[in-house]
Amino acid sequence: MSFQDKISALMARPGQDPVAKDDVPWWMKFAGRGVGTFAGFVAMFLGIWVCVTLTVANLVAGLWQIFAGFLLVCCEAPCCCMFVEHVQKLADFIENRPYWNRAAAYGLLALPPLILNFGISTGFGCGLILLTAVIYGMMALGKKASADEMRQAARAENAVPPTNTRSNLVAHAQPISFTGTPVFDSNV
Repeated sequence: MSFQDKISALMARPGQDPVAKDDVPWWMKFAGRGVGTFAGFVAMFLGIWVCVTLTVANLVAGLWQIFAGFLLVCCEAPCCCMFVEHVQKLADFIENRPYWNRAAAYGLLALPPLILNFGISTGFGCGLILLTAVIYGMMALGKKASADEMRQAARAENAVPPTNTRSNLVAHAQPISFTGTPVFDSNV
């Protein structure tokens, strides 16, 4: 058992399957969790900072950013929010969802403060949340094929001969190499 496997076994949640079900590298999973947790705390702090200016748009954007940061911390690091009763259920629900669901949810969660009040505080706080969404989106795309597999797929795609050489764009159009008189003139 490698050192990384031992660390993963120590960090595993209760009842978690020890065998990975996807081809996502371990460093990318830790990057998603780490950036998500950091982004949540930064977004909450900067959301409070945005709320200091008491305009309606800033207040709504700041409260939304605080909510988005708290939700991100609850989903990515539920151990930081043990004082909230149903956080573990939410974290387990999010953990069982596909990566693209997380990417879409985090991306949509970060957009309203940017739309309401685009500034340095909302840009940086929500930008980190969007970075988390991008990381989970890359995890959803999966592992890239090897160079040999891509080369073989390109050869197989180019090796298929065309089955019909006639054009479907104009009715009754004759190919250029047709030497006889056309039955119907298509004005081409």
